[in-house]
Amino acid sequence: MSNPKGSACLHAAPRETRQREPWSSGGGFTEVIRREPDNADWNIRVSIARVERDGPFSELEKTRRILVPLDAAMTLRFSDGRELSAARFDVLRFDGSPAPFGALPEGPTRDFNLMLRGDARGEMLARTLVDSMVLLHETDVRWLIFVNRGHASVSVGEESLTLESDDAAWIDFAVEPSPNRTVIEGAGEIVLVKLYA
Repeated sequence: MSNPKGSACLHAAPRETRQREPWSSGGGFTEVIRREPDNADWNIRVSIARVERDGPFSELEKTRRILVPLDAAMTLRFSDGRELSAARFDVLRFDGSPAPFGALPEGPTRDFNLMLRGDARGEMLARTLVDSMVLLHETDVRWLIFVNRGHASVSVGEESLTLESDDAAWIDFAVEPSPNRTVIEGAGEIVLVKLYA
């Protein structure tokens, strides 16, 4: 979908279009929301994994990972003795190799994942949505909005989408600046992924 000059493109990422892929470790499955390029040599991958039990993560060489446990806390244990812990809806940042061992002190959880390779750049924010928030136009930036709990409406200029729990949407800003703002309104929890061109 192309962007008119000075505008943004807002489009849904329906649940039914997610690709379900097995983990290389054999411990479960991941739902891929977006992958760029859409093949095994991706540089960017956004996904959700259901983690039912303690176990090793898949080995992902030359991959930088950002992870948000959506339902319950998670602890990552590394072979060098390091540990990283996050409460539900906190953010973990780590390298994909050597892969850590994941422990679930509070039981199963879903993980929201951003994986980056090569020159790809991005960040991830987990936020409680109360009333409204604004994303200002930035050139060469793309956003993904995922609703973990509750509901949200997303508006960019005259375009708008309504999102319920487990829904997602993408915003691709145009190359040139625009007076349009992205307004997110609703109540609940959202994960924002910001990707730089």
